Amino acid sequence: MSFNVLIVDDSSSIRAVVKKIVVLSGFQMDKCFEASDGRQAMELLAENWVDVIISDINMPEINGLELLDLLAESPTLKEIPVIMVTTEGSDLRMKDAFARGARGFIKKPFLPEEIKKVLYEVIGVGHDGQYEENPRNADELDF
Repeated sequence: MSFNVLIVDDSSSIRAVVKKIVVLSGFQMDKCFEASDGRQAMELLAENWVDVIISDINMPEINGLELLDLLAESPTLKEIPVIMVTTEGSDLRMKDAFARGARGFIKKPFLPEEIKKVLYEVIGVGHDGQYEENPRNADELDF
């Protein structure tokens, strides 16, 4: 199973590094979208579906925390897991990001294995990238 990823960072070189690390991690990515700030991310999300967002916190225009607020306003977009990636790792900043809806937090610099682990955790798949089997019996389903 492959996933669509949106990487949001004001530095194109950082976006390229994050994309490369995601690929090197072995995470199964289908499409990778890139945005330079929260405003561009919201424009991309209006036209494209993504399974996970990896976002920096500090950006011009609309920063990562403000992006979390905008996502929370949408019944559909608020369900997309967001992982914050930043050099700022203070407890206060992390608590603020989680309070606004972030599902993961990675401090720069990070290793490919670390980002893969967090990606799989927030998406809800097993270590092999596949959704876990639901042990329910077909007779229990109500449709």
